Amino acid sequence: MLKYILILIILASHIPIFANNNILTNKDSVEITVIDSYVTPEKPHTFLLSFYTNINCKSKVVIDNKYTYLVSDLPVEDHNLKVDISTLHFNKKEIPFYISVEDSEGNISKSDINTFELPNDIKIEEGDSNFLLLCLFGATVFAIPDPVYAITPNGNSFSLTKEIPLISFRSQNFLYPYGYFSAEYSYIFNTDSKNFFRLGYKEIIPIPFIEYVSPGVDGFTNFKGFNGISGEISLGLFRLLSTFTFYSRYRFNFQPGFGGSQFSELSIGLYSSFFSVYF
Repeated sequence: MLKYILILIILASHIPIFANNNILTNKDSVEITVIDSYVTPEKPHTFLLSFYTNINCKSKVVIDNKYTYLVSDLPVEDHNLKVDISTLHFNKKEIPFYISVEDSEGNISKSDINTFELPNDIKIEEGDSNFLLLCLFGATVFAIPDPVYAITPNGNSFSLTKEIPLISFRSQNFLYPYGYFSAEYSYIFNTDSKNFFRLGYKEIIPIPFIEYVSPGVDGFTNFKGFNGISGEISLGLFRLLSTFTFYSRYRFNFQPGFGGSQFSELSIGLYSSFFSVYF
């Protein structure tokens, strides 16, 4: 059992190091300097963006967290983009955007969030229906628990769980925090220990091709003397409605000092830090 404790300690102590191998820190990131970013007053309204990087990089820009455009598919230092935005849909006057660049070694760097202002003659959509749909969908997501397949010493069981991110830590990534503390309640059917409460920390590491990989460590209890530790790994697979991320997760649970107490869980669900407190 000691080896499981050592594995979890090593996992927790190396999470920041693992993150730095996949997403660049402020110290090592590519320098991105924006020269111009504005929308032409004449029609068709065109978003003009120019910036340079301190090394040759490929680049793209994400506008309003939903429109992605390739700026350069070849490594260059001077980057320029022209986008006709007359057919795009916005629900505010100030539009955020960020720049993502990739160096020759495949490392990803992202700029801070910048904004540009729309001309007065561009119609701003109220977005009431979309906002209402998002609220209804969000309420459904937070009301319905995630399905889990639990592999226990006494056989395999179905389980339901609901995780709530409580405290999140801001990062350079516009979409996800650096990491977060969460609370979680699980109910496992057809077992002696059915109810579990967890507190844990998860780190989010953006990676290419999918959204992120997220290692984490939890402490759990069933309120009847079964207290233990969990190590887990989650994969954020794709986004829904620009707010939720569909993920899959594997988790290993055990109670130190008690043989045969370990059990595993495979689950899917939707992650969102919408109600989390940010620092």
